[in-house]
Amino acid sequence: MENLSYLIDGFISVGSGFNILYCTIGVVFGMLVGVLPGLGPTAGTAILLPLTFAMTPTESIIMLAGIYYGAMYGGTITSVLINTPGETASVITCLDGYPLSQKGRAGAALGVAAIGSFIGGLIALFGLILFGPLIASQALKFGPPEFLCLILMGLSLVICLLGRSVVMGLMSAVFGLVISTIGVDPFNGTIRYAFGNTNLISGIEFIAVTMGAYALTEIFSNFAQDMTVKHSVAKIDSMLPHRDEWPIVIKSILRGSFLGFFMGLIPGCGSSIPTVMSYSLEKKISKHPEKFGTGVIEGVAGPETANNAFCGGSLIPMFTLGIPTSPAMAMLMGAFIMHGVAPGPTLFSEHPEIVWPVIASMFLGNLLLVIMNLPLANVWAQISKVPGGLLFPIIVIVCLLGVYSVNYSIFDIGVLIVAGFVGYFMKMAGFPMVPLILTFILGDNLELAIDQSMTMFRGDMLRIFTRPICVVLLAVVALSLITGVVAQAKVKEKLGDEESEI
Repeated sequence: MENLSYLIDGFISVGSGFNILYCTIGVVFGMLVGVLPGLGPTAGTAILLPLTFAMTPTESIIMLAGIYYGAMYGGTITSVLINTPGETASVITCLDGYPLSQKGRAGAALGVAAIGSFIGGLIALFGLILFGPLIASQALKFGPPEFLCLILMGLSLVICLLGRSVVMGLMSAVFGLVISTIGVDPFNGTIRYAFGNTNLISGIEFIAVTMGAYALTEIFSNFAQDMTVKHSVAKIDSMLPHRDEWPIVIKSILRGSFLGFFMGLIPGCGSSIPTVMSYSLEKKISKHPEKFGTGVIEGVAGPETANNAFCGGSLIPMFTLGIPTSPAMAMLMGAFIMHGVAPGPTLFSEHPEIVWPVIASMFLGNLLLVIMNLPLANVWAQISKVPGGLLFPIIVIVCLLGVYSVNYSIFDIGVLIVAGFVGYFMKMAGFPMVPLILTFILGDNLELAIDQSMTMFRGDMLRIFTRPICVVLLAVVALSLITGVVAQAKVKEKLGDEESEI
């Protein structure tokens, strides 16, 4: 009942002040980012993150969360209408969404995607309301050793799920950890790696690194591609599926909701993974799997629902444990930290005035998505045709102004540009960016947990194996690294066999 009372207060808070306006701005901007190929929720949140510095924490998180799930749905429209995914999670939607539009059923594909996203988002938010405070209360029993092992577990899962190899993931994570150690030691106050430069005493600016690593990197990548391609947009007809398709659609939506929600709990599980798993599941249990890829409605309903349910599920680890499960969640966590609020076990108890309005705003945001997308799908599709030569310079200017506005520092602009080039070359070389960003964000927490654990154990870190929770978490770390190496070895072996056959 206490959670229900907090949720009601959250709705009241969302309805007051400028919160509704910021929620709407976030959803609309997220939609814009989603329909523009080459960008996505991470780049979108990175671009607007500096602008939230003058807002209250609640207003800031509400707007950034709106960008997140707005962009997740925005990519669906271009996937269906012009076979061009706005972001990676929408790639799967192209498989059946675009064939449906070629059959004259683009409206049905977009309608099912909007309804599925709405239902998936609601189910995920109910899960957040039910399990979030419960997990947070249990996490309060964690000491520094448990948090150390928890952070290591999250990073190990990220390293193994992303990139071409575990080694590349580890190298990216270590690089991020090294960057996070620049500045003042969080435990004893020692200044490290400043090299006499006063700009480095307070550390590397989070916003400059993330905007460079994501927004500028995406722009540099798109400059290497043809930005003059013209698309024809399919005509929108009825926005609802046929009557006999509803039972199939409803079952697909329910399966996608629960799959996406639980996948959101796993650190490092990018939004493309639940969509792929949902599509595979729908194809496996279908009576006509051979029709997938030719335009079947459940090939859109399941993945799109899983996509939005993933958004709500991924909030739980960040809210309750302080561990972001994706780059976009890392941006939200950075916004919390920027406003002096630390996500973790005490977030629900110490800052209910922030958490519950954000949850309530997501109900409103999902409703806005349905209202804006069903009648305005053609309008959003036309926006996707904006030439990159016009769009990208505007984004660069926004990035430069945004980073400069945080500390009014030319040095931060230099960090932004360097991060952009480093991110681009890492992307070209196949190094995953997520481990770097997560270790950069979690570096202080990881270092503090190590120092506190060393103090608690009086230097004998082997005593960590006397704590049952630590043993379980470290076992997951070892298992994830081993399975990651084995899985990638099998992939290389399979590719080698295929090449020999050719």
